Amino acid sequence: MPSKGQMKKLGSEHLQRVIDLCKSVEERGLDPFTVDVDDVIEIVRKYFPKWELPEELCLDAEAIHGLASVIKLQSDWVKHQSTSLYTDPFLLEEKIRRLDKEELATLFAETWRPIVELEQISGYSFAQAIKYWENLLPISERWPRSSSQEREIGFTTREEMIRQRILTDKMFSQELESFWEELKRRVGDEGKIRYWDFVGADTYPETTRRAYLTSFLVTYGYATLEVYRLEDEIFIKPFKKPSSLHGEEQLISIPVSVGFEEWMRWKKGEQD
Repeated sequence: MPSKGQMKKLGSEHLQRVIDLCKSVEERGLDPFTVDVDDVIEIVRKYFPKWELPEELCLDAEAIHGLASVIKLQSDWVKHQSTSLYTDPFLLEEKIRRLDKEELATLFAETWRPIVELEQISGYSFAQAIKYWENLLPISERWPRSSSQEREIGFTTREEMIRQRILTDKMFSQELESFWEELKRRVGDEGKIRYWDFVGADTYPETTRRAYLTSFLVTYGYATLEVYRLEDEIFIKPFKKPSSLHGEEQLISIPVSVGFEEWMRWKKGEQD
């Protein structure tokens, strides 16, 4: 059985992990529902009677404060989604699982609107089909065999491949460095910039190219993404120095749609 000192040390470590998790959710815009509120309350309740020193009580209070911030984020998320008539697919799936077979069959019967169609061939249509097949040329005449043409093997130059856009006129690492410097100039003293304000360009192909390079900036530790789910906003924040450590801190993959419709909406907003 662990001693009193060991229990205190173990409790302090648990509370510190709770505090770090709540800070990550609040500061990095992670999903607030990744925090299991019931488990955190159980941890706090388990170790609270063992605290005696002021610093131990302060650690306990900090954990409660972090949990309260996460609960507020969860509440704000629910309010935002309820006002936009949004139904979370996981909640919908859970609700369907709780229904018994009779209730599910009743709901299906009440909402099902089958489409009935009757198709019948007429004498005229049948005659037209026969006429079509009689006038159809044989396959050998419709699909003549194409003879392959022999071509001599030649050589190409680097300039020709650049002209055909197979290669770029500079190394990818150099292009990435230049793109990183542009990001830092665009950000300035603000520290970060909206994702679409940075990757958006006058043409859609250029926009996709900038989004492609931005993904490598984040992957290689040149920058990071800050996601604010409640506001549906994404910011890019460059680092002063590229570091593999920053790349490791990007714990989750963040898919960002850069479709033509999104680009048109951004373009329209820029013109307005």
